[in-house]
Amino acid sequence: MKKACLFFAIIFSMAPLALAETARGVVFNDANANGARDAGEKGLAGVAVSNGREVVRTDKQGRWELPADDDVIFFVVKPTGWITPLSPDNLPRFYYIHRPAGAPKTKVPGVAPTGPLPKSIDFPLQKQKESGEFKIVMFGDIQVNDEKELGYFARDVVPEVIGTDAAFGISLGDNVGDSPELQEPLAQIVGRIGIPWYNTIGNHDRTPGTDDDSLSDDIFERVYGPATYAFEYGGVSFIILDDVFVRKDGYDGRFTDDQLAFVHDYLEEVPKNQLIVMTMHIPIRGTAGKKLFDILAGRPHTFSAAAHTHTMFHVFFDESSGWKGPNPHHHFVGGAVCGSWWAGLRDETGLPHSVMNDGGPNGYAIVSFDAPSYKIEYKPARRPADYQMNVYLPDEIAAADTAKTEVLVNVFAGSEKSTVEMRVDDGQWVPLEQTSTFDPFCVRMHGENRHNQNEALGYHFDEPREIPHMWKAVLPSLGAGPHAVEIKTKDMFGQTYSAARVIRVL
Repeated sequence: MKKACLFFAIIFSMAPLALAETARGVVFNDANANGARDAGEKGLAGVAVSNGREVVRTDKQGRWELPADDDVIFFVVKPTGWITPLSPDNLPRFYYIHRPAGAPKTKVPGVAPTGPLPKSIDFPLQKQKESGEFKIVMFGDIQVNDEKELGYFARDVVPEVIGTDAAFGISLGDNVGDSPELQEPLAQIVGRIGIPWYNTIGNHDRTPGTDDDSLSDDIFERVYGPATYAFEYGGVSFIILDDVFVRKDGYDGRFTDDQLAFVHDYLEEVPKNQLIVMTMHIPIRGTAGKKLFDILAGRPHTFSAAAHTHTMFHVFFDESSGWKGPNPHHHFVGGAVCGSWWAGLRDETGLPHSVMNDGGPNGYAIVSFDAPSYKIEYKPARRPADYQMNVYLPDEIAAADTAKTEVLVNVFAGSEKSTVEMRVDDGQWVPLEQTSTFDPFCVRMHGENRHNQNEALGYHFDEPREIPHMWKAVLPSLGAGPHAVEIKTKDMFGQTYSAARVIRVL
């Protein structure tokens, strides 16, 4: 077995854990899929197992051992071509919680007492076919606050994802909105989609009433397991990170030394050219990002995704941000399933409009892989897949005003690598200028909600955000009559989308 790495003990001067025991076990081929190791079921060599800080690889007989304390989760890193058992709600069961005394008592219970450390903690794996070409679904900020919003989610997003050919799904945090009692019913609804579902912890998923970061994930752990872990699929390494650090006066986005040690130790034996995908809830920024970037230095294929802001945007970290890879690191902030807190005017089915803080419709991301490459598609909830922008300009314009009338386009998943063009009628295509501004519809909806002009709008919208995925141009001089305004865009992955508006010039 690989010895636990001392890198972070030196770099970060970490104090050693007060360890009283050593956990041992076996990772094995569960040929009959009964979850128990039976006679003749062989151990699997070279599989990573961790306690959330140190990582070891199993020996030729599939054996592993790691230090244990009284609050630790041991987990196996699912290798490509294998799958861990799934719960009835399609939650991967790849871990063992060791919490002899259980979590402190809270209104919604956390981890129950687990008792003494077992003599052997065995992790079953079953073979499955995995291609290097696959896709996944990413949900950011489902954020249900009550049973009513749980129903919105069940009717709004879930039905169209049922039957997907995605290999699995990942939630990017804030499954609930400070309502931990909803974690289990939410997991049951997501489970009906029918694919394995991995979860990232968010600030609203934390155990209410605690200002101790080490206790703040107790309820999440009971339902989903560890908040920091990894798995592999189709030759891609996925690392799920808890970057919500709870302190006495709130929280901030950071990675603990244990998490950084885990990432470093795990990646030691992952090939340099393998695609590394990381998810977290709070977008990467500042010092915390630089420490993570140090570990990823020299890796040519990396990608990360977050949520939290209820907006969608792309960041490309380069040397000026502390990134040390050969290519900029692409960080995608993936919007929100709930939009802005399930607020907005109700449609004919009773579901809220749920516009996001950037004016885009609520929805989710579909990420397709052909390792080591990938591409992202944004899917607006209950709308056509090609609905990718809003075009703002008046329906009627005086002829004398056309040459000074601005066209504003919100390309929901656009980035600095996107191109956006416009033509009027059969004229020439002209480029639009990228700008940073507010979405007009989002501003209007927020104003109505703020002044309580319509109680049906529900929970108060967040403040509208100034966003970078807006483009602008000015119309040419136009004569009286109807005119077609067409917009087309190409994103960083070569995907093209179009929209059109017909205006009347008076």
